[in-house]
Amino acid sequence: MTNPMTVLGMISGTSMDGIDVAAATFELRGEVLELSPLGSFSIPYGQGLRHDLASALPPASVAAEAVAKLDNEVGVAFATAAKQAIDELAPDTQLVVSHGQTLFHWVEGPRVRGSLQIGQPAWIAAETGLPVVADLRAADIAAGGQGAPLAALFDELLLSEGDANRAALNIGGIANLTIVTPGLDTIAYDIGPGNALIDAAVAHITSDREPFDRDGSRGESGEIHHDLLTQLLSDPYYSLSPPKTTGKEHFHLPYLLDAASDLGEVADDDLVATATALTAQSVADACRGHGVEEVIAAGGGVNNPTLMGMLRDRLEGIPIRPIDTLGMEASAKEAYFMAMTGFFTVHGLPGNVPSATGAARAVPLGCILAGENGFPSVEPVAVPPSRLRLRSDEQR
Repeated sequence: MTNPMTVLGMISGTSMDGIDVAAATFELRGEVLELSPLGSFSIPYGQGLRHDLASALPPASVAAEAVAKLDNEVGVAFATAAKQAIDELAPDTQLVVSHGQTLFHWVEGPRVRGSLQIGQPAWIAAETGLPVVADLRAADIAAGGQGAPLAALFDELLLSEGDANRAALNIGGIANLTIVTPGLDTIAYDIGPGNALIDAAVAHITSDREPFDRDGSRGESGEIHHDLLTQLLSDPYYSLSPPKTTGKEHFHLPYLLDAASDLGEVADDDLVATATALTAQSVADACRGHGVEEVIAAGGGVNNPTLMGMLRDRLEGIPIRPIDTLGMEASAKEAYFMAMTGFFTVHGLPGNVPSATGAARAVPLGCILAGENGFPSVEPVAVPPSRLRLRSDEQR
């Protein structure tokens, strides 16, 4: 058994809409890791910072000066979010874990060569006085992995009970899937675009007045352009075998517009509807291809009723439900699993799943930045947990 530890997890996903923050207390009881959620929230990026981040994404070219400025501006934004979360959610926080903001995921063929997350963690340590775990993907990549999906361990521990072939689905900017089958190695990978092309289409047709398809209204009012959908689904990425990862360096607005330009004029809302159908179809194809019996969904995409309706239709009877039914807010899952990853790191435990990321071995993730009182004082854990239990208010 470990002493209870309160950890703050933070991430801005590939949608780049703001910072998700979650606080939790962790306690290891034998082979079971208990996670007690303490609350979560999301802080939108300022319009100027969000614009500058979007402008720095591939296929744009960006100067080192711009990257350096963004690294520190995002770091300050994360530091401000951490201080607010400590004040409002968990005054006894002992550790902060920051994923930062992915700016580039360097993929060459089947190999990932590196991944850049910005958001200088020194600002967080200076603002909170607490130790910070950051740079969470590099160790897995150095071990031969894809650096993603890091949620695989969280999903594996959470869904390990029972004998069903279950999947954890996260629909952020990119959609990723974890398949947990009793007695078999866990499989996890990026399926393809989640909200990335939907958001890009909406921002394009509204001249950036609308950053996403609120309530799925444009996707619902548009008609699916089936020729465009067929062309998008022919992307060779979908036929690659896992482990595999992708990002906005592949699925971005010029990619979508180039595909549409070959087919004549595509109406604005039809473009959104088709991008929505692309996500639903690719996710459903992946789930059916793995013989999934149930899907537990999280991420911002679950708030798009048009997307979720299309997905249910294409799953052909495979039940899908939000992770909220297990005791965790769907929009906060990534922040909670970041907190868990940091807990693993400071206890000397590996945070990756080699069968999911393709790494040669399991390794602890991230670098630890000292706080005012140095590094976390914890006892190493010899045996990693085999299950994750979410504890509600009533169980504490």
